[in-house]
Amino acid sequence: MIIAKLVNIAVFATGGIGGVHRGAETTLDISADLDELSRTNVCVVCAGVKSILDIGLTLEYLETKGVPVIGYKTSEMPAFYSTKSGFNVDYRIDAATDIAGILKTKWDLSIDGGVLVTNPIPVAFELESSAMNEAINLAIIEADNEGITGKKITPYLLSKVNEITKGKSLDANIKLIKNNADLAAKIAVHFSKKD
Repeated sequence: MIIAKLVNIAVFATGGIGGVHRGAETTLDISADLDELSRTNVCVVCAGVKSILDIGLTLEYLETKGVPVIGYKTSEMPAFYSTKSGFNVDYRIDAATDIAGILKTKWDLSIDGGVLVTNPIPVAFELESSAMNEAINLAIIEADNEGITGKKITPYLLSKVNEITKGKSLDANIKLIKNNADLAAKIAVHFSKKD
């Protein structure tokens, strides 16, 4: 986000954002992504919060930090590998040009901070929620058993989930990031025409 802002890139895509980790009420493990998003004027397009994290607490934290969460063609926060999470976004917007208009208006009014645009994985590529939650819970148990904590936890969990799902999670991750890059490009093109 910092580098994007420094080189005047207003919109970029990623797979999923970091967030509040499961069990953060005791570990206080909250990704720095969220604070940076609250103060850096960028639009981040993602498929939601990484599924290994606590979606509800992440949305609460984003609200506290004043980061608007937009659902692209959805009112529900995508759950990274799944289109459904059970949590609502702040705003549903159905057109990339409208998202670009929101960005321009926000920053023209000197309302600093980023905007999170959540873009669900295409239904054809989504993974079944209960199977993914089971894989994540198994990975968390293994991480606990091995004493994995701090910055090592996210790469460990993602690798372990990929192993448990026999590569399905990695394949879905590739599909969703391509989908996010496509939407980010559309928003960026419309944003560039609003000057």
